Amino acid sequence: MTDLNAIVDGIKQGQIVPYLGAYALNGSTNAAGDPIPADSDSLIYAMNNGKPMAPKLMYEFPRAAMNLELKRGRRFITQFLVKTYKDTEWSNTALHDWLASLDLPYLIDINRDLLIQNAYKDRPHTLILGVARIGGTDYRFKLFDYDGENYKEITIGTTNPSKPILFKPMGSPVPEPHFIASDADYVDYITELMGGFAIPAFLKEYRQKKQYLLMGLRLQRDTERMVMADITFGADSPKGYILLPDANDKEKRFCERQNIEIIEADIPDLLQAAGVETMAQAA
Repeated sequence: MTDLNAIVDGIKQGQIVPYLGAYALNGSTNAAGDPIPADSDSLIYAMNNGKPMAPKLMYEFPRAAMNLELKRGRRFITQFLVKTYKDTEWSNTALHDWLASLDLPYLIDINRDLLIQNAYKDRPHTLILGVARIGGTDYRFKLFDYDGENYKEITIGTTNPSKPILFKPMGSPVPEPHFIASDADYVDYITELMGGFAIPAFLKEYRQKKQYLLMGLRLQRDTERMVMADITFGADSPKGYILLPDANDKEKRFCERQNIEIIEADIPDLLQAAGVETMAQAA
């Protein structure tokens, strides 16, 4: 089994690409000490004024978001996510700060928050945001150049290859609010992702010989599994890894099919191997 020290070395060398899931946000809180809504259940409760929805809607956030979109419009979902992630200030985590300190060439974050962008606020970078259900183009992404102070939308072919890439396929409220959230968003986005229109050509070429470390991610839901498989693992890609101390049988079978090695450890273990002091250790 691959040890965490080798994983840390691979990340630092740019060979292993971090892939951040919902639980990578663990430890981030607002001024009142409330945890940031990140996983499916916490997002549903936040979207529904702290109350649960019908059991069939609690299955997954995109399903619950679709229900409220049909009742209150797509704008309601966008406003909710902007209020949650832009209008509320959340503390950064040791993981986000550590990753930003490495000046990595490429990082994937499937969350919709601003933590990784905030961690990169002093570092010029290229931002790729996933978009869905838009007209006038076959593409399902937008490209932005960040000069260390401001974002500017750019076109394909004008990216600076020396700048690190932050890929947020599920969107972000900054610099423009674009989100993949409801079932309809996912259907459109995944369809175009499978067709090759949700990833810029330069990224398709760059990713071919990379490995990936999935962290803060469970692989029990089809939406997250399909997005992950199409973003990361092309036919020529080597295996990846996932931090998963308690994988269930479904996750084990999926990881075996995808040639993903399960490492029975979690993010705090990775940070410890990297020599990063967490708040829990400091206490």
